[in-house]
Amino acid sequence: MSTIVTSEKQYLDLLSDVLSNGVKKEDRTGTGTISTFGRQIRFDLEKGFPLLTTKKMFMRGIIHELLWFLMGASNIKYLVDHEVNIWNDWPYRYYKEHMEKSQKEFLSMKEFIARIKSDDVFAKQWGELGPVYGVQWRRWKTVDGKEIDQIQNVVDQIKKNPYSRRLIVTAWNPAEIEEMAKSGLPPCHSLFQFYVVNGKLSCQLYQRSADTFLGVPFNIASYSLLTMMIAQVCGLKPGEFVHTFGDVHIYLNHIDQVKEQLSRDMKLLPTLKINQKVKDIFSFKFEDFALENYDSHPAIKAPIAV
Repeated sequence: MSTIVTSEKQYLDLLSDVLSNGVKKEDRTGTGTISTFGRQIRFDLEKGFPLLTTKKMFMRGIIHELLWFLMGASNIKYLVDHEVNIWNDWPYRYYKEHMEKSQKEFLSMKEFIARIKSDDVFAKQWGELGPVYGVQWRRWKTVDGKEIDQIQNVVDQIKKNPYSRRLIVTAWNPAEIEEMAKSGLPPCHSLFQFYVVNGKLSCQLYQRSADTFLGVPFNIASYSLLTMMIAQVCGLKPGEFVHTFGDVHIYLNHIDQVKEQLSRDMKLLPTLKINQKVKDIFSFKFEDFALENYDSHPAIKAPIAV
């Protein structure tokens, strides 16, 4: 087997591990899972970009979501304006529940998203997810009313004190978890830490809750991309992305899809090129990224648990 695909094998081995060793466990969504606890996989970013080839991945959505996080945004309007619908279910659920309690007619999901796109006032009211990832990354509120830009701080620290053991960004803000849960989702990928050695930047993510089939492939690509972007603006090379998990699960209505994916052969990993002229982490645009030589099996659809 070519060494360039061993990183994807780690992910497939994780799927197999959960499938074989997981125990049935109830969950918040009522869907049910098979679950294990405490796992880790690693990706050498110099050996190809870890975008899965055993199913087609939505790279456009991965890039736009990461740019949205880096904006410090919390409203889905930016995403839906760019035809990225991965966050729609949560604010729509909140909107629908509110309308039902008020005994009012409610829009279909399709109508809801069309209204978000066309009506800024409606989008401001119903497209808001609360203080989710982007807000915590860029505008963490302190007890005295100030705001902390964790991304800017960590970039500054990597440049000034690269060997610090405090190169950490956290999205898990206990004071705002309840507010996040109203129309969004408390952070699943909750804390990440950077590490510099031999001119290379590595990143370790702690993910408290991992939807192994749908979410984890997205998270792998997103944090690998973030590591590459921060490495570039700090004058470093990308090192490893280390993905550490708490509750690793497969939803019971994803079992057939997981088995289908595990039956497929891996292909060579693609290359992701980044515009080398960009030196500010907040100046990246969608057009600054180019995915090359991506050859994958077809996408595998599965319902999202809300």
